[in-house]
Amino acid sequence: MMKKILLCTLALAFFVSVQAQTDITPDVLKALAGSYTATPADKALRNALNNNSIALMAVNQENAQSPDTYFNVEVKNTGISDQQHSGRCWLFTGTNVLRNRAMKKLGVEDFFFSQVYLFFYDQLEKSNLFLQSIIDTRKEAIDSQTVTWLFQHPLSDGGTYTGVADLVTKYGLVPKDVMPETYNSNSTSEFNGHLKRKLREFGIQLREKGEAGASEKDLQQMKVEQLKTVYRMLVMAYGVPPTSFAWTPKKDGKPLGEAKTYTPQEFYREVCRGDEDLYADYVMLMNDPSRPYNQVYEIEYDRHVYEGHNWKYVNLDIEELKPMVIASLKDSAQMYFSCDVGKFLNRTTGMLDLKNYDYQSLLGTTFGMTKRQRIQSFDSGSTHAMTLMAVDLDHDGKPTKWKVENSWGAESGMKGYLIMTDEWFNEYMFRVVVNRKYCTARVLDLLKQKAVKLPAWDPMFLGEEN
Repeated sequence: MMKKILLCTLALAFFVSVQAQTDITPDVLKALAGSYTATPADKALRNALNNNSIALMAVNQENAQSPDTYFNVEVKNTGISDQQHSGRCWLFTGTNVLRNRAMKKLGVEDFFFSQVYLFFYDQLEKSNLFLQSIIDTRKEAIDSQTVTWLFQHPLSDGGTYTGVADLVTKYGLVPKDVMPETYNSNSTSEFNGHLKRKLREFGIQLREKGEAGASEKDLQQMKVEQLKTVYRMLVMAYGVPPTSFAWTPKKDGKPLGEAKTYTPQEFYREVCRGDEDLYADYVMLMNDPSRPYNQVYEIEYDRHVYEGHNWKYVNLDIEELKPMVIASLKDSAQMYFSCDVGKFLNRTTGMLDLKNYDYQSLLGTTFGMTKRQRIQSFDSGSTHAMTLMAVDLDHDGKPTKWKVENSWGAESGMKGYLIMTDEWFNEYMFRVVVNRKYCTARVLDLLKQKAVKLPAWDPMFLGEEN
């Protein structure tokens, strides 16, 4: 009997010990509460935080001086675009890079491409990509990771440079006044929600028909009928995309010659294409320390057009990447650039600086993750695309700060622009697209290797720019 009592006692003690290590027991809660001592300074901070935003309270006054706005290497431009309440920064950035070329070709200083024109086809193509992918995976279980991911992400208004390249190459470009923005293109979330719901319904119908024995040809014919509904929905929200238009550039409000009739593809070729291939002649350089450097990667389903290109990039050390970016700017070539813009951004001054906010002193702790750890834990990723246009170099040719053209309107930041310190660039810059002619021989050689294909749910896809 005594042996049984002893065994029961030991078992109970073991249970209590395990429970104490896994649960917040009264004893653990008492220890936690006892670790906090309400000093007068803590009380004052708590009172202030109860009535103010953390960012406002964390402003580092020792770093509040006016930013230095001089850059010794800068690609000049005019006009600031505004994506408003939409996730189309990737599209604004891509067309803004092309806009700079077009203004030089047209001899004007006030010109914008129509973003809603390309966005219409972006959403149509992404709808087809989703529906065709449902057909392609119809024999997989509906709860497989791939099919689950597809239904979770039928489409979005975010994107990357490869989407710009594929869409412009296929559909061309039109001036903004030929197809102007609508309420729903400026504020995409409401309509986007309805379109995603319809696509999921169509996806379920395709799977059910496939399970009933329909052939792939029959399913694709069914998909075309579904896309007719999608097309009508897009027309109602964004307008009818033109197939041809008459247009002439204007300077100071006056036409520069007689109007000429273009197709969108003809307009793109005439005003900004030149001899370049937007995909083949450009390279996406990535700094992702969570993956091995000197390797080419691509992400499955991270494309805008079914027959188009997955997002492909070469992963490099940040210091190897910078000289190619600087070479581009010195040659007056702006670049598609993306980063984690929300980190340490002072929206009033337009400065991206690690010293902008002192969260550690305010909250009484440290934030010590490396860039690699932030990516792995989904704490940081590429969230926003902008146009990289300037760098300031010291006497040794090393960058001290960078400048981008943003797409949040002229009232945002520094009259529509943002300035980032080189230290911030190191920590929160992720990718930049440069012409191959600015790449080193070593990088061009790396691009010959077969890309490692990453799944759609890779952390870098979740950093899609919007």
